[in-house]
Amino acid sequence: MDWDWTYTGDILPDLLDGLRLTVTATVLGYLIAVVLGLVWTLLRRTPSRVVNGAVRWITEFIRSTPLLVQLFFIYYVLPTWGITLGALTAGIIGLGLHYSTYTAEVYRGGIADVPRGQWEAAVALNLPRPRVWFDVILPQAVRRVLPTLGNYLIAMFKDSPLLLAINVTELLAAAYKAGSHSLRFLEPITLVGVLFVLVSVVSSILVRLLETRTHATD
Repeated sequence: MDWDWTYTGDILPDLLDGLRLTVTATVLGYLIAVVLGLVWTLLRRTPSRVVNGAVRWITEFIRSTPLLVQLFFIYYVLPTWGITLGALTAGIIGLGLHYSTYTAEVYRGGIADVPRGQWEAAVALNLPRPRVWFDVILPQAVRRVLPTLGNYLIAMFKDSPLLLAINVTELLAAAYKAGSHSLRFLEPITLVGVLFVLVSVVSSILVRLLETRTHATD
């Protein structure tokens, strides 16, 4: 089958709209993941064995089940319990919740890498516990793990086509829709691959620059 440049130009605006939805879902889902991941991490460090155990069980369960199953549950099962969400909202929550369990482990590793002397100095100064965390420990821990957190942003972007399963017209869904109408899939699917590569490569370069800058200031 020959490449049709006219057809490519016709479907490109729809694919770019799909890309916009893909990026929106990824960015908003990522914001949920980095915030909720930090919450999971802090809850894991509470003195309460009940809270610690519950959070550990929840995060392990989420991390051990497929993202696609979680998306189906949020979009199709929750309405039977009276919780109805739009497709895009459900996709954003699903991505954020799933990846929060991975960012939680990243934060946990970053906190473990903070020198013990920093904790001892904070205790010696008799700083309140909230100040120890938010003024001393977390700024150092987050700075150490920024490149890894950036890698999860790229991974989430590459998992975003799964939103097709819950009727979000993201990039792959837009390509499938265009191909179904014309019965030509060469151009739309190829463009999907090209757009994903372009965005992923640019994101990877930015993450590498961030990693270089982080190491340079250590």
